[in-house]
Amino acid sequence: MNYWLVKSEPTAYSWQELLKDGSTVWTGVRNYAARLHLRAMKKGDHVFFYHSNEGKEIVGLTKVIKEFYPDPTAPGEDWSVVQLAPAKTFKKTVTLAQIKTEKRLKNMWLVKQGRLSVMPVTEDEYECILSLSK
Repeated sequence: MNYWLVKSEPTAYSWQELLKDGSTVWTGVRNYAARLHLRAMKKGDHVFFYHSNEGKEIVGLTKVIKEFYPDPTAPGEDWSVVQLAPAKTFKKTVTLAQIKTEKRLKNMWLVKQGRLSVMPVTEDEYECILSLSK
């Protein structure tokens, strides 16, 4: 299993909307590195849901329920999407400030490559974030 993080501005698409919808197609990614990460996601992989701009916090955990296919919002077949479903709402969100001060997370992509909208998470980072969310 692999671990990931996706970012969304809560005014564009929030965790609460995902809970209401039951699943979502992760459309609109137009960055080549992020596209490679989407294409590497496998069914069952765990994906953190991060609210960017407002909140700047990981609010929950999703699972990949459908692997990549062409983005229906993009012309041609150059861009990809996955389908995600909510798995767990965090009792306690994990803020970017917490992540930046946690030594075990100092090399996390969210800290090093903060502008990227889809990124990998190591197993150690995944476990650390889960423990911070309790």
